[in-house]
Amino acid sequence: MKTIVTGGSGFLGQYIVKQLLDEKHEVISISRSFYVFLEDWGVQQFQVDLAELEPDHHAFAGVDVVYHVAAKAGMWGDWDSFYAANVTATQNVINACLEMGSFSTFADAC
Repeated sequence: MKTIVTGGSGFLGQYIVKQLLDEKHEVISISRSFYVFLEDWGVQQFQVDLAELEPDHHAFAGVDVVYHVAAKAGMWGDWDSFYAANVTATQNVINACLEMGSFSTFADAC
């Protein structure tokens, strides 16, 4: 199964990635930065700010499942940066899934 994990290098994301790899899934990680440990695990990586993700981003083509666990968390930062990273980014991930033809059941449910 072809799977995307947004925030695949993060606290939760890396454990999801590892579990998927253990189950022999093809895993793609989308993060702002490149991570050597993900490369060592054989994970394809895309460096993208999800708040600026285009709906036709090729990483989402043919994907079966997306685990969207990227987020801006913490106590510090301005409202706009939290909104962009958590709300706008989530909207962009959903739009990319719908645009690239994945999740027809999800789209029908909406």
